Amino acid sequence: MIWLTWRQFRTQAATVAAALVVVAAILAITGPRLAVLSSAGANPFLTRVSAADSVLYYGSTALVHLLPAAIGVFWGAPLVTRELELGTHRLVWNQSITRTRWLATKLGIAGLAAMAASGLLSLAVTWWAGPIDAAAGASGGESFPALISPLIFGARGIVPIGYAAFAFILGVTIGLLARRTVAAMAITLAVFAAVQFAVPFAVRSHIIPAAEQTVTIGRTNVQSFRANNSGQPQELTVAGPPGAWVLSNETIDSTGHAVAVLPAWTADCMPPPPGQARSRPNAPAAQACFAKFADLGYRQRVTYQPADRFWVLQGVETTLFLALSALLARLCFWWTRHRLT
Repeated sequence: MIWLTWRQFRTQAATVAAALVVVAAILAITGPRLAVLSSAGANPFLTRVSAADSVLYYGSTALVHLLPAAIGVFWGAPLVTRELELGTHRLVWNQSITRTRWLATKLGIAGLAAMAASGLLSLAVTWWAGPIDAAAGASGGESFPALISPLIFGARGIVPIGYAAFAFILGVTIGLLARRTVAAMAITLAVFAAVQFAVPFAVRSHIIPAAEQTVTIGRTNVQSFRANNSGQPQELTVAGPPGAWVLSNETIDSTGHAVAVLPAWTADCMPPPPGQARSRPNAPAAQACFAKFADLGYRQRVTYQPADRFWVLQGVETTLFLALSALLARLCFWWTRHRLT
């Protein structure tokens, strides 16, 4: 049974293995140069990161996100569904192979390969991007996203292993239920994409109660203003702690209530639009505007997940996806024993 499963699975495995070798070679060639540049310190280093490095940084991050989805669609969904469509599973079951052993062998070989592939890619990308991630955290994430931010978090550490396990068994489960390969592939992609987008904000942000910080509003910490169509300021954001994942950034008044729309006089604090002459943030009008924020009791309330919670969140989220994978695997075994003919 192991030999038969490998024969059926070897083409997909060889394709992914070849792609991993190519990616690993590129990262191994370009990685040492980043390590040498990083010795200059955070901000000088980030300014010396080339455009090609930036493309490779975001491209490799996207690849780690995409690999579990590809595994679920091209490994998981067809694994059992293809045999159900062709009827070859009946031949195996008539050769003294039990249904449980048949499914366990398939899930074991392909599932472990999926987790290994995703884990190796994540390891390579985490090593290569380490200098940039460290510098981005030290500089406040101005040039590159913070390591704990949703864009980067899911492409570093051990979480991609949990994603790969879940995507694979999700594809197998949907294939068993749908019994049509193309339909199972489409449904798997849609469901897994929805999970990838939902988990960071609906689950990850609430795994550990978020930290909260209230700061004064000044020209040194204001990051941006957002204005309406008429140019009147509506809201502002301030810089969060270095390397943190900022969940909310709201202005509060002296009573502690959130301000829905900023007063009209805060327009003096805003930088001018391109090509227009308005008082700069260091001009007297702007200084008086920021002083008025303090006099009237306006402050900024920042809710965030600190950078030092990265590995705790990684462990909890990986455990969550592995637990979901185990539940889906149990459903697959029950369905195979009791519902397949």
